[in-house]
Amino acid sequence: MRLLSALAIGLIFGLGIVISGMVNPAKVLNFFDLAGHWDPSLALVMGGALAVAIPGYRFVFRRSKPIFAPLFDLPGTRRIDTSLIGGSAVFGIGWGIAGFCPGGALPALGTGLPDVFLFVAAMTGGLLLGQTIRRRVPGLAARST
Repeated sequence: MRLLSALAIGLIFGLGIVISGMVNPAKVLNFFDLAGHWDPSLALVMGGALAVAIPGYRFVFRRSKPIFAPLFDLPGTRRIDTSLIGGSAVFGIGWGIAGFCPGGALPALGTGLPDVFLFVAAMTGGLLLGQTIRRRVPGLAARST
């Protein structure tokens, strides 16, 4: 049941990304182009997501535990550190350059466009490189958990 619920949630999320047009990198890049052909629709998509997520989290966290897990998997800290800032910066720069984020790129694989596959391959390579660096730099893995 846990895998089926994850699949259903992923399909709903992917469908929302496709319907909203966020699989189109030009639409995303136009959101960042304040001086040119600015497209505010990404802000509306984010606002709609918050309108669903905020009450959803309030509802879910009234429970003592998740339905398909023994406990909630939440971050252990709220500390803002260099790893968080650096990761956020890399995410934002990559999103601004490519027009894709992981949430939009994975559903966009269905388009079959080479740019999407190149982005997902680069993203996967970056994740693997990051894991390798964390394992090899003393103390870095301990700080990031």
